[in-house]
This record gives sequence, C-alpha cells and structure tokens, in this order.
Amino acid sequence: MSNQFKEIFGAAIAAIGTITAAIGSTPLPFLGDGLKSNLDLYGNVLQATGNALEADGQDGISLEKIGNEIQATGNSTVVAGILLDRDGDAGQRAIITGNWLQALGGLTALGDEFEDPTAAGQNFNIIGNLLQAIGNSLQAIGGIRQLREEQQEQNQEGEAETSSDKEDPSDKEKRVDTKEESKKEIGPNGLLIMDRNETIIFVGSWVQAVGSVLSLVGQIQEETQEVSEKSDVDKKNKKEIKDTQKEDDKEESSEE
Repeated sequence: MSNQFKEIFGAAIAAIGTITAAIGSTPLPFLGDGLKSNLDLYGNVLQATGNALEADGQDGISLEKIGNEIQATGNSTVVAGILLDRDGDAGQRAIITGNWLQALGGLTALGDEFEDPTAAGQNFNIIGNLLQAIGNSLQAIGGIRQLREEQQEQNQEGEAETSSDKEDPSDKEKRVDTKEESKKEIGPNGLLIMDRNETIIFVGSWVQAVGSVLSLVGQIQEETQEVSEKSDVDKKNKKEIKDTQKEDDKEESSEE
C-alpha cells in the first residue's frame, strides 16, 4: 500500500467514523441508548484507525503526523472511557480527556498546512482541521458541564435521602421513573428533547463530522498532486537517462 493511498484511505475511515459517532449523538427516537453507545464506540474506533493510518502514511516527522498521532490517542482514550464505564465519573473523564486530545491534534495538524501555501487542497485541510478542533472542544465542554451537573444532582439526592429516610420506597421509584420519562420526551420536530449539554455535544459531533469530510477532500487533492508531481519527476529522469545514453552512444560511434 503506497503512502498516498494509505493517507487517503485513513482520512476516509476517519470521516466515516466521525459521521458514525455523530449519528450516535443525534436525538432520533428509534435509536436506543445501547445503539447510540455502540455507534459512538465504533465511530471512535474507526477514527483512531483512520488517524493512525494517516500518520503511518507520512514520511519523516511533521506537525501533520504528530497531530494525527495525538488524534488517534484521543480516540483511543474515548473508546477506553466508553468501555470502562460511560456513565461513571472515570468513564466520563476519559471521554472528556479524549475529546481535548483530539482538539489538540487537530490544531497541531492545522499548523502544518501553513508551511506550504502552494499545496493542493490547503483550504479544505485548514477549514477541516479547524472545524474538527472546534467540534471536539464543544464535545469536551458539553461533557464537562454534564459531569458537573450530574455530580451536583448526586449531592442533592444524597442530602434529600438523608432528610427523608422515612419516605415510601414506591414514591422514590415514581420520582426516578418520572425523571427518566422526561428525558425521553419527543418534541414537535419528531426528535427527542435534549438538554443544553446534550445539544452542545450533538452540535460538536456534527461540526467535527463536517470538518473530517472537508479534510478528506483536501487530503485527496493533496495526495493526487503529489502523485502527479512524482510521475512528472520520474518521466523527466527517464528522459534525461535516455538522452545521456544517446550522447554516450554517439561518442562511442564517433571514436570508432
């Protein structure tokens, strides 16, 4: 597998992964919690694989290579958080850390695009990496807000339980059921109603997805240009070799 193909293939896999994860964050009524979690999991696995392929396809050390490696590490951290305990503090903190790492990786790769202003697909790569960094940052911010609110709710519930130890257990179950039902209400647009934090994560996921698609377009243009330039150089070298051989043949014939 050539390096150019490896980078394009990796960018395509990463784009598919971001779209898959974004679908998992979309408030569609027919998507259960388990399916959404799996979409998020598989999406980040694909992103980690794609970013790793892109990094492996780049020769030498560059900001783009380092950025892709950081992004792959971030995706792997998100996967670990989902597998460990998505709803627990440790799992959520891992997911938040992973999103920050992805944002850092996107910004790092963005710096590489300014080194060669004549490269094909530069505008797509710049906008794509910037959108991915913004999208990951939004997801991290939404996750932080979500974690803080959950911790506050747990503290309030703990205080309420200590002050109402004599409350009927059935009443507690009713309160929990009502709370869960309120989270699954369907709005007039046919989508599940989300709170502010879920909306931030949802928007961030799709911003990242759009950025990854733009980066894929830019990567295709960049690698196509490199293949074309390499082909032109090879043709030029072959022509020079032929010309040199002809001159040598002429010198030999003249000497005879």
